[in-house]
Amino acid sequence: MEIFNMVSEQKGFNHNNATYATILNKLAQSKKFKAVDAVLYQMKYDTCKFHEGIFLNLMKHFSKFSMHERVLEMFHAIQPIVREKPSLKCISTCLNLLIEGNQVDMAQQFLMHLKKLNLKLNTCIANILVKHYCKNGDLESAFEVVREMKKSKLSYPNLITYSTLIDGLCQSGKLTEAMDMFEEMISKEQILPDVLTYNILMKGFCYAGKVDRARKILDFMKSKGCNPNIYNYSTLMNGFCKEERLKEAQVLLDEMKSFGIKPDTVVYTTLIDCHCRTGRVDEAIELLKEMKERCKADTVTFNVILGGLCREGRIEDALKMLDELPYEGIYLNKGSYRIVLNSLYQKGDLDKAKELLRLMMARGFVPHYATSNELLVSLCEAGMTDDATTALFGLVEMGFKPLPDSWAFFVESICRERKLLPSFELLDELVNEEFE
Repeated sequence: MEIFNMVSEQKGFNHNNATYATILNKLAQSKKFKAVDAVLYQMKYDTCKFHEGIFLNLMKHFSKFSMHERVLEMFHAIQPIVREKPSLKCISTCLNLLIEGNQVDMAQQFLMHLKKLNLKLNTCIANILVKHYCKNGDLESAFEVVREMKKSKLSYPNLITYSTLIDGLCQSGKLTEAMDMFEEMISKEQILPDVLTYNILMKGFCYAGKVDRARKILDFMKSKGCNPNIYNYSTLMNGFCKEERLKEAQVLLDEMKSFGIKPDTVVYTTLIDCHCRTGRVDEAIELLKEMKERCKADTVTFNVILGGLCREGRIEDALKMLDELPYEGIYLNKGSYRIVLNSLYQKGDLDKAKELLRLMMARGFVPHYATSNELLVSLCEAGMTDDATTALFGLVEMGFKPLPDSWAFFVESICRERKLLPSFELLDELVNEEFE
């Protein structure tokens, strides 16, 4: 800000729209809102030509920080500073930000203000209202807006309008009405659906457990010359996998590849998860190998495999993966370790559980709070007090605080074995952390 003010005092230099836009963007990003107001005040008396893009950007910043009143302030500041009426793009942006922020009352007041100015709503603005009502399950109001749109020459419904209505109907479980709307859009309004419209319908039928209907929509889509994309296939594959229909899901994968559509991480992970849930972990691992040749497996993919191995009792394979994957440059998260640790704890394999706990902490991960407490108690119950003490020291250093019951049981176990020094040392450490 100091540099901005300093250069403005140099002889022959004048700030322009670009320099004002840059400084306001930086100030808003840094939440320096008083400084933003100071610059805006300065702009009122500057003779350079400003563009509304400055205010569109500020509106987005204020919306991001949930400062919705300031969004409206920026809209109303356009005409005095830019010296032109806000464009329809600016109006639609402001309305959309208010609705996305769930500021319904403010959005309605904004619309009333527009009516007083005799500004006609275009299709884009009307679609924002339709989206708002559908999002909130108020389909009656959404259809009322569409009826008003049809009466107007400036805001006649388009593909986005119909796709939004179809989505609203699907979300409300009204699939028959959604199909009727789809047919009306094509036959009566002569509006052709795109891949997004088809995907909305497919999602609706998959969510309702009617995957075969979703498959028919995909086939109909192809017959009408609309080529499915990866999202259409991903939606349908997810539907088949939720019903554990692996054969149909695999057919979809092969179909995608035959049409030159490259399966992504989501598609492969969905199919791998289905293999694991149906007890086909070896097939899942083979699919993972194929996946690595085509796209990158992420943490979710490996966690799915780890979960599958643990469910089949193949703990050694899961432990081997945990040990080796980081050395292959693959990032694992705390969930990866927790999956295997929970399995070991549930099976009562405390020796391997304590070793995995040591590996976790060495790599900077802490087990789930409840699991940590339960594991410590189980170690004490099994007479492994020294291991419990070592584990608790490590956990406390990473910010863990045992439950009172766990702490009481731990102290009781140590007292029985006449090893009071460790408990006193731990108590000192816990007390010091509490008062730091």
